[in-house]
Amino acid sequence: MKFEIKDRDAAGRICKFTTKHGTINTPTLLPVINPNKMLITPKEMKNLFGVEIVITNSYIIFKDKKLRKIALEKGVHKLIDFNGPIMTDSGTFQSYVYGDIKIDPIEIVEFQRDIGSDIGTILDVFSTPNQKKSEVEQIVKETVKRAKKSVDVKGDMALACTVQGSIYPDVRQICAKQLSKLDSDFFPIGGVVPLMENQRYTDLVRCIIYSKKGLDPSKPVHLFGAGHPLIFPLAVALGCDFFDSSAYVKYANDDRFLFPWGTEKLDNLIELPCSCPICSKYTKTELLKMDKNVKTIEIAKHNLYITFMELKKIRNAIAQGNLWELVERRANSNPYLLEALKELRKKENKEFLEQFEPTSKKKALFYTGCQTIHRPEVYRIQKRLLERYNESYDTTIVFPDGTKPYSVYYSDKINRIFKRNCKLNILIDSHLGPVPLELDEMYPFAQSIFPDVTDKETEEFVTKIFDDFIKNKNMICWTGSATLNEFQPNQEECKDFDIMRISAISDMQFGKGAGKAILNGKIRIVKSKKTSKIRNIYCNEKHVLSMRAEDGMFTLKLDGAKLLHKYFKYPKLRVVVDDDVSAFIKEGKSVFSKFVKDCDPEIRPFDECLIVNESDVLIAVGRCLLNRIEMLSFSYGMAVKTRDAVG
Repeated sequence: MKFEIKDRDAAGRICKFTTKHGTINTPTLLPVINPNKMLITPKEMKNLFGVEIVITNSYIIFKDKKLRKIALEKGVHKLIDFNGPIMTDSGTFQSYVYGDIKIDPIEIVEFQRDIGSDIGTILDVFSTPNQKKSEVEQIVKETVKRAKKSVDVKGDMALACTVQGSIYPDVRQICAKQLSKLDSDFFPIGGVVPLMENQRYTDLVRCIIYSKKGLDPSKPVHLFGAGHPLIFPLAVALGCDFFDSSAYVKYANDDRFLFPWGTEKLDNLIELPCSCPICSKYTKTELLKMDKNVKTIEIAKHNLYITFMELKKIRNAIAQGNLWELVERRANSNPYLLEALKELRKKENKEFLEQFEPTSKKKALFYTGCQTIHRPEVYRIQKRLLERYNESYDTTIVFPDGTKPYSVYYSDKINRIFKRNCKLNILIDSHLGPVPLELDEMYPFAQSIFPDVTDKETEEFVTKIFDDFIKNKNMICWTGSATLNEFQPNQEECKDFDIMRISAISDMQFGKGAGKAILNGKIRIVKSKKTSKIRNIYCNEKHVLSMRAEDGMFTLKLDGAKLLHKYFKYPKLRVVVDDDVSAFIKEGKSVFSKFVKDCDPEIRPFDECLIVNESDVLIAVGRCLLNRIEMLSFSYGMAVKTRDAVG
């Protein structure tokens, strides 16, 4: 089994998951197949919806003599006539619904192995939201005990060990940590169906986050029983890779249509608000007149079309860097989901999610409402402002928000100020919080779209951030030409603004002091002839940095990397690789996770980094795909894309 990250946004990820029956692109859905009643066959699903993996219940097969015989003799793939990867469940959910089931936990794992499941599941103990914490702790203890025994009999089958813990975050995290220590291959988050049935999405968010906090990040995460597309974007943004659904059939049996915004009953619709092949083919009246079985099949197909369409949108959002916008838009269609997003505002959750948040994106940050300002990327940039940014002068002029880039929008006023006194800082009171003029082209300050007036909650939050930033500083608010009289003229020679910009961005991007390290010598700046923006920076005629037009941040050149390597102490900015692969890295080969020995804990996805050997000798410079905990966990896939190597 192989699992590797190909792209990412938020804590969501597009991955390749390889099994002996094929490779799956995640995030994706496993339609539930009832071997006794296949309304739509797996083969049809593959042809119609591009289904790559399905899930069926090994307990149902085990208890039916005829099905059991076929499965043991010919395998589960022949039983349901599907040549792709198959996951099997163990009967845990049946135990929750119907009471105790009579089967040995180890026997059912052995059975899944013997019928050729690609991914088998342990028989865990289902925990419910109404149970006491002491009861749930015993459930977790028994689940972990069963997982330990199951691992020993899995053979070459991938084994899914389910995280339980009810609504108790600390119990979830403990269970996840204990399961991660085992030779497990796949991690479902279980016991959440009652939460979804009752739209307890805040509890669901806690279950996912605290499970993720304890899980090995190099293994797939499956949200068990999650089949409604409404929750897919949020669950993916929190790090879920797989979902399973019998909802497409259950809802169809009741004439209910799944949509990204919720569920609609056929009787309540005036017309079908959808353009999928089913809704384009039939009218409401035609569906109502159909034979019950045929109608159920057609509605089930609609439900699967909508489900897989939403997953395509999610994968596109990840690739384009706007997953949080999709999450927020979907949440705005459901008050319970919108309420759940408030859980992500907690500092501990922001800090956890920020580790996985890319430092730069292909698209601008787009305001959707009061939740936007609480995104992990915004939390990061505001935190770095407080920790890494240094004002050049003692007095600061504050301008209100305006058209970006601010340095162009306010150029006339700034020129008038600098003619009188250039030893002043310029600060913008923006919708994202304080923006020093030197950083006005940097992501996400420049690459963000807000309305002229935001909601009251956002305004209050941004005001607090701004007040924290300007505390104990000498501030003057620009109110017009009269403001020029509020500070003394000063014609002394001032710092070069381009140098100030390069230094400030370097500090924000690489760490406090980076600007000082890189600009230590004779500086030559090359600008675009078309836009007059900075493009390349040379120090003592050595190319140290290139500025990216799309995000206003730097691509680190090898000579710049040498300066930062000398300035910053180990492990700052470093990705440490095994000495045995140093020669390959020097040839320009990229760094794969299995060869990473250590990494700076502050490195984030898409950060520039220094690639060093075990003796801290610089061998190359590159851009990270993973953060530290991922690099040290994954056995497959690229960790760093090498750009330049030491000759």
